[in-house]
Amino acid sequence: MKKIIAGVLTAALIGSGAAIAKNVNKIVVDGSTTVGPIAKAFAEYYMGKHPDVNITVSESGSGNGAKSLINEACNVATMSRPMKNSEKDAAKGAGVLPIEHIVAMDGIVIAVHPSNPLADLTVEQIREIYTGKIRNWKQLGGPDRPIVVISRDTNSGTYETFETMVMNKEKMTDKAEYVGSNGAIRQRVMSTEGAIGYVGLAFREGVKALKVNGLEATPETVVSKTYPIARPLYMYTNGRPGAETPLGEFIELSNTPEGKKIIEDTGFVPLK
Repeated sequence: MKKIIAGVLTAALIGSGAAIAKNVNKIVVDGSTTVGPIAKAFAEYYMGKHPDVNITVSESGSGNGAKSLINEACNVATMSRPMKNSEKDAAKGAGVLPIEHIVAMDGIVIAVHPSNPLADLTVEQIREIYTGKIRNWKQLGGPDRPIVVISRDTNSGTYETFETMVMNKEKMTDKAEYVGSNGAIRQRVMSTEGAIGYVGLAFREGVKALKVNGLEATPETVVSKTYPIARPLYMYTNGRPGAETPLGEFIELSNTPEGKKIIEDTGFVPLK
């Protein structure tokens, strides 16, 4: 009887999330704003082929995607960074088994206003800008203009990748502005001559993408990881979905010719 009561209480706690996870014709996706364009394009393509399946995609950030999967509020957590050990431990405690699916490759682009004459920065120079050691573009051979530092919010997988690969865990300047999406960084950089930001490959339109350590972010440099800020993009599921289920087919899209073309069309790099 105690076990039955405990089971009822657990079901009440996870609520509608469990119902979402068990409805095979409904797929709920939540997480990264970077992976969002891929997930949305996949959803549109899959629902076009299977009108009986409903797929919704939200972009609340990689960290929130992990939480949604752990709480069984989504079927797929999209993440622009790998799941942390702390998140895996929380999932285990909740009876959830996160399975990692790498769906594409991305390069974090250093974005500046199109009027900025600079073409290249080193990782060290980018770090010094974001720590506040370099505060004016003239220190780098550019115009005499204060640098406006734009960053993703700390719940973002892109922020955490940038913090690891560029910042080396050094503290960002207190003057940094934090925004909630790749699109918001792009808009801020496009409208501000002195701005610098960092975005995924698919968000370069309207900004100037600088080379990093002399290398441009291209499909070749991203796949080979010679571009200094290259990274995989992920989808996580609770367990490995059956190959012939809607969820399994949705996840497997990244390995199909159609899925690879969708990934290219959204501005990212498909897996080889």
